[in-house]
Amino acid sequence: MKVIVCGAGQVGFNIARYLSNEDNDVTVIDQRSDLIRKMSDTLDVQCVLGHASHPPVLEQAGAADADMIIAVTAADEVNMVACQVAHSLFNVPTTIARVRSQSYLQPIWSNLFGPDHLPIDVIISPEIEVARSITRRLLVPGAIEVIPLAGDKVRLIGVRCTEDTPLVNTPLRQLTVLFPDLNIVVVGIVRDGKAIVPTAEDQMLAGDEVMFVVDTLHIGRAMTAFGHEEPEARSVVIFGGGNIGQFLAQQIAGLPNGCTVKVIEADRERAELVAKNLPDSLVLNGDVLDSAMLEEANVGAAETVVAVTNDDETNILSALLAKRHGAKRVMALVNKTDYAPLMSNLGIDVVISPRAITVSNILQHVRRGRIHSVHSIHEGFGELIEADAMETSSLVGKPLKEIKLPNGVLLGAVVRNDKVISPRGTTVVQSGDRVVLFAATDAVKKVEKMFSVRLEYF
Repeated sequence: MKVIVCGAGQVGFNIARYLSNEDNDVTVIDQRSDLIRKMSDTLDVQCVLGHASHPPVLEQAGAADADMIIAVTAADEVNMVACQVAHSLFNVPTTIARVRSQSYLQPIWSNLFGPDHLPIDVIISPEIEVARSITRRLLVPGAIEVIPLAGDKVRLIGVRCTEDTPLVNTPLRQLTVLFPDLNIVVVGIVRDGKAIVPTAEDQMLAGDEVMFVVDTLHIGRAMTAFGHEEPEARSVVIFGGGNIGQFLAQQIAGLPNGCTVKVIEADRERAELVAKNLPDSLVLNGDVLDSAMLEEANVGAAETVVAVTNDDETNILSALLAKRHGAKRVMALVNKTDYAPLMSNLGIDVVISPRAITVSNILQHVRRGRIHSVHSIHEGFGELIEADAMETSSLVGKPLKEIKLPNGVLLGAVVRNDKVISPRGTTVVQSGDRVVLFAATDAVKKVEKMFSVRLEYF
C-alpha cells in the first residue's frame, strides 16, 4: 500500500514508522527541514520538503498513485486542504485528517465533511479521543489503562501492582487455578521501565505495571483480584479548561453516577467561556500551581484530579501538588515520552499520552481486510490486534496447544456468538470468531507474515 503522511511531528513520525515497518511504501511531507532530516535518517521512507497542501508537492510525493493520505500537520486547515487536493486532483481513495479545532466539529456543521464539500473519509480529533480515554479510566477505578475491544465485550486493563496486591509473587499459570471462572489473560508486564511478554512461569512483582485482557463482565472481579476495590469517583477536579478539559467535563457530567466536576483555568476569558459551556460544573479562574487555589477548589476532598493543561511540566507539578493536598488519585497528560518512565516513581497514578492515543486511533482506520482495531501498547512495546479468524487460518480447527505461535505473540481472547472465551490449551478457534491478539514489536512482522493471507489482517 502506498501512503502519504503529511506532517513529520511525533504523530506523523510514529504513523510512518508503523507503516514502513509493515513494508508499505511511505512518503512523508513536511516544510521543516530538521524534521525531514530526522525522518530520512531514522526510517525507511521517502521524504519531501514542502507545504503539504500544495498540488506540486503532493504530486512530487506520488499522490497520483497513492492509496491513502494521512494529514497530521500542526494546522487543521493544511490537513483539510491537503485531503481535498489529494481527492480532487489525484483521486486518492482514502483521506484521513487530524482536526483539533472543535469549531469544525460542532454538530451544526456536520455536513462539512462529505463528498459534496470536504471529501475527508476519517476525521481524527485528538482532544475528543483523549477525553474519552480518560473517562474510561475513571469508570474503572485503579486502572491505568482501559481499551475496549470486540464491541466492548472485552477490554485491555492496565494496573500497577503494590506490596498489597494479592496476586504478586504468583506464577501466571496459577491464575486459572485460583480463578477458574475468570476470563483473564496477562499479555504484558512492565518492570523497571522494561516491557516483558510473560510466560506461564513468570510472576508479577510489586511495582510492576500489568496489562491483561478480560471479559468486560468480569472486570469487577478482576480488579478485586489485583487489590482494587475503590468506588467510582464522585468528585473530579480538572486542571485546564482547554478543549480536552472542557470535553472531559461534559463527558463526566453525562455519566449516570452523579459525579461532580470542578474545572480550574488560568486564562480568565477562557474560564468565562468554559463556565458558559458547562452550566452544571463549577469553573474557577486561577493558577493550578497555587496552593491557595487548590485549597479553594477543595482538591483534598477529590477522588480524582486530572491535569490536562497545555504544558507537560505544569501537569506534572500540579498533579503532585494535588496529591500532597490529599487527592486520592491523580492523572497527568504528558506529551514528552522522556518523562513517562519517571511518573510512577513521582507518585502520579496515571499518565495520559495524547500521541499514543492518536496513533492508535489512526491505525485502526489504516488497517484493512478482516481487522477491526489496532492499539499501540506502552510506547512501542507491541500491538493489540482485533480481527476475524477465517476458515483458511492455521489458528482454526486445532487446539491452541498444538499451534506454535511466534515468540512474543499471545492470544488474549476469542469472542464467539457474543460470548467471550478465555484461551486455554484446549480451546479451538472456529471460522468467524473474533480474535484479540497481542504481538510484541519485534514479533509484529512475524505475525503479519503468518496471518496476512490466512486472516487478511493487513
